[in-house]
Amino acid sequence: MATRPPPEGKPWELAAHPRLAKGKVVGVVVLDGWGEAPPDPFNYIHVAETPTLDALKKGAPERWRLIKAHGTAVGLPTDDDMGNSEVGHNALGAGQIYAQGAKLVDLALSSGKIYEGEGFKYIQQSFENGTLHLIGLLSDGGVHSRFDQLQLLLKGASEHGAKRIRVHVLTDGRDVLDGSSVRFVEMLEEDLSRLRDKGVNARIASGGGRMYVTMDRYENDWQVVKRGWDAHVLGEAPHKFKSALEAVKKLREDPKANDQYLPPFVIVDESGKPVGPVQDGDTVVTFNFRADRMVMLAKALEYENFDKFDRVRFPKIRYAGMLQYDGELKLPSHYLVAPPQIERTSGEYLARNGVRIYACSETVKFGHVTFFWNGNRSGYFNPSLEKYEEIPSDIGIPFNVQPKMKALEIAQKARDAILSRKFDQVRVNIANGDMVGHTGDIEATIVGCKATDEAVKIILEAIEQVGGIFILTADHGNAEDMAKRDKSGKPLRDKDGKVQTLTSHTLNPVSALSSVKVPIAIGGPGLAPGVRFRKDLPCTGLANVAATVMNLHGFEAPDHYEPTLIEVVGN
Repeated sequence: MATRPPPEGKPWELAAHPRLAKGKVVGVVVLDGWGEAPPDPFNYIHVAETPTLDALKKGAPERWRLIKAHGTAVGLPTDDDMGNSEVGHNALGAGQIYAQGAKLVDLALSSGKIYEGEGFKYIQQSFENGTLHLIGLLSDGGVHSRFDQLQLLLKGASEHGAKRIRVHVLTDGRDVLDGSSVRFVEMLEEDLSRLRDKGVNARIASGGGRMYVTMDRYENDWQVVKRGWDAHVLGEAPHKFKSALEAVKKLREDPKANDQYLPPFVIVDESGKPVGPVQDGDTVVTFNFRADRMVMLAKALEYENFDKFDRVRFPKIRYAGMLQYDGELKLPSHYLVAPPQIERTSGEYLARNGVRIYACSETVKFGHVTFFWNGNRSGYFNPSLEKYEEIPSDIGIPFNVQPKMKALEIAQKARDAILSRKFDQVRVNIANGDMVGHTGDIEATIVGCKATDEAVKIILEAIEQVGGIFILTADHGNAEDMAKRDKSGKPLRDKDGKVQTLTSHTLNPVSALSSVKVPIAIGGPGLAPGVRFRKDLPCTGLANVAATVMNLHGFEAPDHYEPTLIEVVGN
């Protein structure tokens, strides 16, 4: 693991690489949700027609390899933690491994420092007379939240003065098994019952499925957030139940029900009155540690001037996030755990060294190729050298209905940027493997993978025309294995004998040490003949990519970065 960044006083100027020239256009392509797995009927990257990407793998073995994209390689607590797009792009852009999301929260909770911080002291001021509301994903998937962290927060808050607690649960079914909502609600109810035995008024107040209620991202559909606002804050929803367990069981009786898309519900008392709307003087904590699907709710909770939907009322509350979800927007302004200070990212280094950068993706991944790549920082480092372009994702159309998404449009924008010769780096994210893979639609995922390959072809052809270089990799796995499996690797089947579809990111359960690796390939006519991947670095990950990209631009990487993946052999 790299050391921490050097002091601010250290110069930003990068040394010239002794053997690699500057001035070549470098195409940086990130395939989202594109892991590597053996050929298999449920490896839909393998099943799909992907001749361009197949050729990279088979054509030059010294310029194609695998790197880690999960666990400790991206700053997560253990190698049993699956990767995700946020930590993946942080590592890709930072060139360093930082403690991330869950790990930061784990450290704060285990040490008790979370209760000593300014964020907790801020919300604690409302405990005497107000209600503590906890809103977040009820899951142990470790991608957006973790159930054990919620349990510790409930225990710690009650021990530090919270007398009345309401939990607003968002069911998962995406990062964990569909149907597991019942088990999580049962466990949460047991915890709340124990708190009530100790004199704490603790109940579940509202809920809904994560993809239909509250957890939208990138301002794709504000109605998702409004449904959550109505249920969590106003105590209004089309479905009312006496308990959350009754709610999830009843709502799942619909043959088409899925934890991801459960409709909003509120819990009511014997008189039909909601048990936990948010009132003046209350405090709210959003307990997800991952940022992207909490930012929109954070805006609704924090911004006085808010016009995305009619909030009906805007209670005067104390609000804090588990983490700060947007460092540039300072949102939320209060948070329980300080974010990692990701400094001296590759994007900032390159901008300070005159490298002209173009970055593009569609809405659902635009933040990854910009904000997360740049160390959780919005905006440009140097507006005169950089251009970021967002292609609007389809609104209101499921990704499996439009599985090509905007892959070809992104590729065309990248092609135009490359051929314009106005940029030294053209960086894109192509999202199909991840977003379509999450739907669990097999045929649509195959179409999405094929579209990804076609997009890559367009970009590589443009690189060929300008005599440039490409580096292609991924942020985590998804479409390479869409079957739920037992520990021996055999697909799990339902009661009808059908293979159960996996909709989450991947983490290989077969080996003693869970793992997921993604491909990385380099090439292009501008790549010096002697460049190849090093053989002396068997254990590498996404954080090694930044130094590699710097080399391809003709620079040596800073000495505090994870080492480059490439070397130059021969004359």
